[in-house]
Amino acid sequence: MDKPLVSIIMAVKDTAQYLPECLDSILAQTYPNWELIAINDHSTDETPEILNDYSNSDDRIRVFHSKRHKLIPTLKEGYQHVRGTLINRMDSDDKMPADKLEVLVEEWGKYGKGTIIAGGTQHFVDEGEVGDGFLRYEKWLNNVAVRETHYEEIYQECVIPSHSWIIHREDFEAVGGFEPEVYPEDYDLCFRFYKAGLKVIGIDKVLHFWRDRSNRISRTWDEYKDNRYFELKIPYFYELDRDKQRPLVLWGAGRNGKDIARLILKREQDFHWVCDNERKIGKDVYGLKMKHFDAIPTIKNPQILIVVTSPQDKEDIRSQLAKWGKLPVKDYWFFL
Repeated sequence: MDKPLVSIIMAVKDTAQYLPECLDSILAQTYPNWELIAINDHSTDETPEILNDYSNSDDRIRVFHSKRHKLIPTLKEGYQHVRGTLINRMDSDDKMPADKLEVLVEEWGKYGKGTIIAGGTQHFVDEGEVGDGFLRYEKWLNNVAVRETHYEEIYQECVIPSHSWIIHREDFEAVGGFEPEVYPEDYDLCFRFYKAGLKVIGIDKVLHFWRDRSNRISRTWDEYKDNRYFELKIPYFYELDRDKQRPLVLWGAGRNGKDIARLILKREQDFHWVCDNERKIGKDVYGLKMKHFDAIPTIKNPQILIVVTSPQDKEDIRSQLAKWGKLPVKDYWFFL
């Protein structure tokens, strides 16, 4: 177990332009005991030929072909061929820093099974500049890793990107692996880690170079267009964190607040809805009277869902909660 075999699972579709750079970064790893399970998902460019060339030159690279289309079925196909003890994922247009696997394995060895190791990310582009949204997400992700607040902030966005973790195969299988065909698959996996009580150890180090390009699936697939993922978050909240013995407060009356309110109303009718918009306070919305957020201290032992869009609003709300003494993270969650 000093040098466990790491199985890197990589779905590949029409990335011939970027694939050699990706594969070279894997071959350059300072940790040698790895296998790459590369699964071609019906590519129409030179991807299969590139994969075969690399596989012929290094038997640690094993190439397979997906029977079904799309990402999760392709990952499932790859997982059938895994031989390693530790599991990692890779995207075929991205790059690894040379010490990625070495750092992940060394850190995992300190804790063992029951633990996920998660590192930081850095976006890059071949031309132009990385989009502001991706830069904000990157900064937030890296901050989550440093502070190890993965589960505290899980209802905001995906807290462990699909390529930046390493996990024991038995732990991965215990949470269902790639079985649920739910998108975004990495975010759903985070919730399953949370549900299983697996410990997440964050590393203050960039362990993945993430390519930003106009045709990446997070920009083009219908499954990713509404990147708020409320339909994923709310069911997990009710399964994992909602205490029906406590009153529920929804803070926010904009578009996000209204969309979450509709999802809550499918599960319970009697909750408190607050905001700071004077035009909405006192109005009836979906059968609920909107209140000013100053009403929160009068509500005994509430659970609070906070729906805001501005980082400054988020910090202002944290300050307000601190004044009221509502600090425990089990009492409130930000849904962004």
